Amino acid sequence: MNIAYPYTIDGSGRTAQPDDDDYIRQLIEQLLFTAPGERVNRPTFGTGLRQLLFAPNSPELATATEFMVQGALQEVMGELIRVEAVDVAAEESTLRVTVQYVVQRTQQRQVVEVVS
Repeated sequence: MNIAYPYTIDGSGRTAQPDDDDYIRQLIEQLLFTAPGERVNRPTFGTGLRQLLFAPNSPELATATEFMVQGALQEVMGELIRVEAVDVAAEESTLRVTVQYVVQRTQQRQVVEVVS
C-alpha cells in the first residue's frame, strides 16, 4: 500500500493512496529534503538539500549537489527507478534540482523538478 506524502485523507475519509508515478515522485522529494541522520532507523536516508540553502551558491556547489543526489537516488531507490540524469542549476538565491528517471516496473520516463 502506497501512502501519500504529505499524509492526507481522501474523499472517503481514508488514508490517501497515490498512483505509482505520484508515489515515486513523492519518495524522491522526501529523499531530497531529508537530512542524513534525520530518520532514526535509516541514518543514511536523505541528501540534506535543505542545508544547502544557506551555503554560498556557486557552480561548484551545484556540481557537488548533482553527485550527492545521484548517489542517494541510486542507493535508496535503485530498485524502483533508473536515474538517467540529475541537473542542478544555481540561479541567484535558488537551487533548482531536476531528476530524469525511468520507472523500472513500467519503463516510463519521468521528470521531477525541485526548487529550493
